[in-house]
Amino acid sequence: MIASPWLVRRPCMAPRLRLFCFSYAGGSAAAYAQWQALLGPQVEVCAIQLPGRGARMGEAPMTSLPQVVAAIADVIARQGPLPYACFGHSLGALLAFEVARYSMRQRFPLPVQLFVSGSDAPAARSGLRKLHLLPDEELIEALRQYNGTPAELLEHRELMTLVLPTIRADFGLVENYVYRPSLRLPVPLTVLAGRDDDHVQAGQVDGWRAETTGQCRIKWFDGDHFFVNGQRAAVVECIAATLEQLPGLALECGTQGITS
Repeated sequence: MIASPWLVRRPCMAPRLRLFCFSYAGGSAAAYAQWQALLGPQVEVCAIQLPGRGARMGEAPMTSLPQVVAAIADVIARQGPLPYACFGHSLGALLAFEVARYSMRQRFPLPVQLFVSGSDAPAARSGLRKLHLLPDEELIEALRQYNGTPAELLEHRELMTLVLPTIRADFGLVENYVYRPSLRLPVPLTVLAGRDDDHVQAGQVDGWRAETTGQCRIKWFDGDHFFVNGQRAAVVECIAATLEQLPGLALECGTQGITS
């Protein structure tokens, strides 16, 4: 595998599949730090690290979703012939989806499975609040309502001053997203959604079915928009079970004994 600042991974000696993981707005590759141990040695977890966070904190965050998508797709295409899947939550779901579509247009290798989590279907997105344009205090209050940022961080004004530009850029990627109709992906989809997620509508989740010529499964979990954290064990077990059923790979994921 070719090293890249876009990818954060732990050593994996003999993987049979790579799982590229895309984080939510304001998140980083650290959100998936424990997934390698949970999924076992046959699945190499490669977390996407966007500019402006982690080891890339000194880089300016990107504000163009097409540019982010093209850069990530190119990195993935250069990682070699190993089959791969993608998982993305919220903003990450849009990025994973658009990376797959970009890869199809460029005739890059396609993922064997796409997991989209905590996101309305891309064609159904409309009327989003322009959070990236809010004054600092209002943006911090909006983050509090999302219930995904630790309260102690929200109260730490110096740290928030450092991370708010990246958070704004990420929300801008989501809120300025423009869906463009295209050919359906020849890739099976698994859609993950939280039953108490006020930011995703049940009827719009079903719209993901229109984006694939393959099977589309919808899985509901207890929790709000950040069920991916609160229900980590169930989410990883869903991913593992889906990967193990992929034809021709005969994967065995090490999910026994996962606890939240």
